[in-house]
Amino acid sequence: MIEEIIKSVGTPTYVFDVHCLKARIKEIEDYFPKQILCYAMKANPFIVREIAEDIARFEVCSFGEYKILEDLKVDPSKIVLSGVWKKQSEIEYLFENNIEVGLFTVESKNQWKLLKELAQKYERPISILLRLTSGNQFGMTKEEIISIFKEESSWIHFRGIEYFSGTQKHNIKRIEKEMIEVSEFVSFLEKEESLSLEIEIGLGFPVYYFEGDEFEEDLFFKEVAQLLEHFKEHVVTLEIGRSLVASCGSYLTSVVDYKENKVGNFAILDGGIHHLVYYGSSMAMKIPHYEIFPKREGQNKNVNLCGSLCTINDILVKNVECPSLQIGDVVMFKNVGAYSMTEGISLFLSHDLPKVVFIKNKQIEVVRESIPTYVLNEPKIEGEK
Repeated sequence: MIEEIIKSVGTPTYVFDVHCLKARIKEIEDYFPKQILCYAMKANPFIVREIAEDIARFEVCSFGEYKILEDLKVDPSKIVLSGVWKKQSEIEYLFENNIEVGLFTVESKNQWKLLKELAQKYERPISILLRLTSGNQFGMTKEEIISIFKEESSWIHFRGIEYFSGTQKHNIKRIEKEMIEVSEFVSFLEKEESLSLEIEIGLGFPVYYFEGDEFEEDLFFKEVAQLLEHFKEHVVTLEIGRSLVASCGSYLTSVVDYKENKVGNFAILDGGIHHLVYYGSSMAMKIPHYEIFPKREGQNKNVNLCGSLCTINDILVKNVECPSLQIGDVVMFKNVGAYSMTEGISLFLSHDLPKVVFIKNKQIEVVRESIPTYVLNEPKIEGEK
């Protein structure tokens, strides 16, 4: 199938395998059958339509992300509208249009005031999660949350507490410590306010992108599942992004030039760091999982795989050992299903954005053609053509 995409679609291209994605959802559900899954769509907004019936909730962190769900006709009751900044006109749009979002998160006293006032103004009941900070700019302190619980509003339903402290967490002891802290705080609130609360927690499940970094995910997930017993009878929603979608994605980029000199061997690719971002890439010193097409036998050489940007930083992999590369060969980087297509410096040098392709039901579906970016980097001067 990859060879067919290379031939019919070309490069650079992102490829998302829908069957692989759905299998991953099922796998995670099997480890955590008691929990609700909430997909943090910032990890990959392209695949939302494909999993709309498989996921209970979608975390949205901007109005743009909300509009994607609206355009795709995703049930708004599945939406958890989060985000450290909630612009009043954008939130009011939801009230004005009588859009019944499933949950709003509250990350500050100002957000609480905004939602409280809009609910009162439009006489609309809403449900909220109060985000507990982990010690950064996100969420509120325990004292702030307690003070909000003591305020009255006939239009606000306190559903529970949200907590997220970061990504790529593999330290079980750290995860357990955070779970105990959240569990004890929720129990305190329930006792003080005579409420029954639910918990939404992002545990930052790790994805290991590089050779030699593999870990025993089966054991890790089983240990986390045991730790979730700290929450006892509470309804727990697992907010998950990177770990859910990373493995479904690949990035295809072609060799467009090749040179050998005293410094080293360099393959120039039609992609680069503006398209491919691996968490913890460490200036290309680590080797991600990849394949080269066509497969070719021959003497291996150490090659630097470089992108097409005019910066010495545009190196995807340094000194990787591979068969002799030729112009037209394609490198497929794996585990690109999360963040890579949105985190890159896409406007640098005004290169086109890559195509996006689904592999779905053994068919190829182009869901985004390449998009020119030069129009975003040039001024529009009135009176000039």
